[in-house]
Amino acid sequence: MTQSFGLIGLAVMGENLALNVERNGFPISVYNRTSAKTDEFMASRAQGKNFHAAHTLEDLVKSLERPRKIMIMVKAGQPVDAVIQELKPLLEDGDMIIDGGNSLYTDTERRVKDIESTGLRFIGMGVSGGEEGALNGPSLMPGGTKEAYDAIEPIVTKIAAQVDDGPCVTYIGPGGAGHYVKMVHNGIEYGDMQLIAEAYDLLKNAIGLDHNQLHQVFSEWNATEELDSFLIEITANIFTKIDEETGLPLVDLIMDAAGQKGTGRWTVETALDLGVSIPTIIAAVNARIVSSIKEERVAASKELTGPEGKYDGDAQAFIGKVRDALYCSKICSYAQGMALLAKASKQYNYNLNLGECARIWKGGCIIRARFLNKIKHAFDENAQLPNLLLAPEFKQTILDRQNAWREVLITAAKLGIPVPAFSASLDYFDSYRRNRLPQNLTQAQRDYFGAHTFERTDKPRGEFFHAEWF
Repeated sequence: MTQSFGLIGLAVMGENLALNVERNGFPISVYNRTSAKTDEFMASRAQGKNFHAAHTLEDLVKSLERPRKIMIMVKAGQPVDAVIQELKPLLEDGDMIIDGGNSLYTDTERRVKDIESTGLRFIGMGVSGGEEGALNGPSLMPGGTKEAYDAIEPIVTKIAAQVDDGPCVTYIGPGGAGHYVKMVHNGIEYGDMQLIAEAYDLLKNAIGLDHNQLHQVFSEWNATEELDSFLIEITANIFTKIDEETGLPLVDLIMDAAGQKGTGRWTVETALDLGVSIPTIIAAVNARIVSSIKEERVAASKELTGPEGKYDGDAQAFIGKVRDALYCSKICSYAQGMALLAKASKQYNYNLNLGECARIWKGGCIIRARFLNKIKHAFDENAQLPNLLLAPEFKQTILDRQNAWREVLITAAKLGIPVPAFSASLDYFDSYRRNRLPQNLTQAQRDYFGAHTFERTDKPRGEFFHAEWF
């Protein structure tokens, strides 16, 4: 028993994580359901390294030092349960199973209770960063018992991305907390990507920038403190890729039908369950859904007309306004995600440290960005901050730039360019900043047709009344 870590599932993410673990000084055993895949890995990327190839789960378990630590990197859902059921009879008290896939947090809650009751340990760990992050340092979000986390801390702190204030991993909280935070991270990622897509659409179709100009603009934005991020960086790089077959920018040849794997939808569903407003993330999910009905949109485009033309003002000034609109909308998207985490923390007793959540996203993950430092600072200054929009720096940023933000939406509407996430973000800001909304009429309607009662502005909160409307 010489290996200190085991990993099941040798798809690209599993392979890269295994190489990361071994590179950081932890001998590792690997197993894949298809033995040929294990052999191929051992003969190529793992050759000459401290790996043990297990061709059965029994072999994997026997090769590991006690207490055993085994990470599962298989498709979320039933495949995870199937592997767990095969593993459980082979393990002994104190051994640990780690689910590193994108599992739904409620599944993780169930597995923690089931597995911990048998004397084993279980960690549900969000892993963000894609293939490159898995290999060179991901952002890790482990949830489960604190004792289980303590047992893997020496390993995860080494394999995680390293930033100026430490490794991009922390103990998230009990039960499914780790996968919950990863899910919301992905929801924020949906919002980020949609906002960038809308900025691109405006620059390309409102003022006619070509791929070289788009590369230059996004490169310049990535050099700013506000927008310096992985997603802006790769966006700038995307515009430089020329298709060898046609000589055209590859991005222009890619079908405008976006896919999704479910984490964005899960974020929307849990926000509705908890009663938290996340309109930017909802708009991003909806945008992907609309994009997927490509043939229907093509047919509709031949029958439905709208405004056409280009922006006739100062193009350079408009680029600056789009940048400001993107940043303001981005703040709103993150504000919504953090508000959702805060509500879930109370509802599920996760005791989340929102500042630490922002910190571990600074490296390794898809939404890594320089402005996460500001989010961490905001929650370090006030752990009970109800909304990021009220943090002094973010508040002033939006107050200074909201006119540009509004002008961009006016231009988009005039030109018929859809900007659902920009719009949802501004609506969120305007709704949050107003001390009175029109839902007094909604309550009157509800009481009129259903006797649902209402509160009065001239009476204490919590007192409910009903009117005879007719």
